[in-house]
Order: sequence, then structure tokens, then C-alpha cells
Amino acid sequence: MKPTPRLPRLIALTAAAVAAAAVAAAIVMLLSTPAMAADAAAPSQSSAPPGVASSAKSAAIKAAHEAESAAREAAHAARLAARQGQATTGKVSRSIAEGVRRAAQKAAEAATRLEAKASASSGRALEGTREAARATEAESKKATAATREALAKAEDSLQRATQTSKEEAEKAAQATRDALNTAVTATGAAARSAKEAVERTVEAARHKI
Repeated sequence: MKPTPRLPRLIALTAAAVAAAAVAAAIVMLLSTPAMAADAAAPSQSSAPPGVASSAKSAAIKAAHEAESAAREAAHAARLAARQGQATTGKVSRSIAEGVRRAAQKAAEAATRLEAKASASSGRALEGTREAARATEAESKKATAATREALAKAEDSLQRATQTSKEEAEKAAQATRDALNTAVTATGAAARSAKEAVERTVEAARHKI
């Protein structure tokens, strides 16, 4: 029996082992690059996790509803103040002027709360609803300015109620009534804008993944 030629077989096995080691080294080098390592280590971040997306939608809807509620309250307070001013037309007294001033102050405070809520809603607005939220924020600022102007007129009217002639006091009271009517218009516009923002936010949340 002839001896088995071991040398050629050993050389073939050695060559195969070297080739396998080279392939393994190449794979390790490829995975060690930053891009490949990131792909292998982390899932795709093209969209927010479901929990985060759901939380953002809930926050946006809640903020929009709060702004809309504050807008309705501001519009209501402005209407009450305007009605009180109209009801005292032709009447001049410190007590009447003080009543109108208090009503104007409540309207101004309500408008200030509206502005804060509208700003918060704008900051939490969903994609596609930011324009509506910003419009509400802009209208809320106009409402705040109008109600503060009405309050300033009411305070002036209060001072003039007992310190000037009846004619001058009535002019100041009329200026207050005019300013309150402007406040009614401004807060009404803010309320309509806030309502539209809520509708758009709810609709966007339904379709947002």
C-alpha cells in the first residue's frame, strides 16, 4: 500500500483557512465604520415612536381646546362690559363708572389669559395646523390690546365722573363705550379663530401617524 500524500492536502486546508479569515476580517472592518455601526445598532428614526406621536397629538388637542375656551370667556366678558356701558348711557355717577370699570377689568384679565393659552397652543401645534394656531395667537394679542384700551378709558371715565362737568364726564363714558365695542369685535374674532384652530387640530390628529 502506497503512503497517502499529506502535503498537498495540508496546503489546501491552510489556504482555505486563510481565505475564511480574510473574509471575516473584511466583515469586521465594514461593520466598524460609523455609518454601518449606526445602521446595525439602532432602528430607523424616520418617524417618532408611537407613544411620542400620541402624546404630541394629545397635547396639541388639549392646548387648542384650552385656547378656544379662554377665547369664549374673553368674548363673553367683553360683551358683558359693553352691555353694562350701554345701559348707563346718559347717566353719570361714580358708582356707575366704577361698575363699568370693573366689568372692563374682567374683560382685560380674560383676554390676558386667552393670550397665554393661545401662545401655549401655538407652541404645541401639529404639522399643518401651525398657521391656524399662530393666527389665533395674533388675534389674541389684538384682543388683549383692545380690552386694555377699554379698561384705560373706563378708568379715565371714573376719574372724570366726579372731577369734571357732566358733559365732560359723559364724553369720557362714551369713549369707554366705544372702546368696549372695539374689544367685543376683537375678542369675537379671536374666539372664531380659536374655534377654527381646534377643528383643524382635531382633524390633523386623526390623520397623523
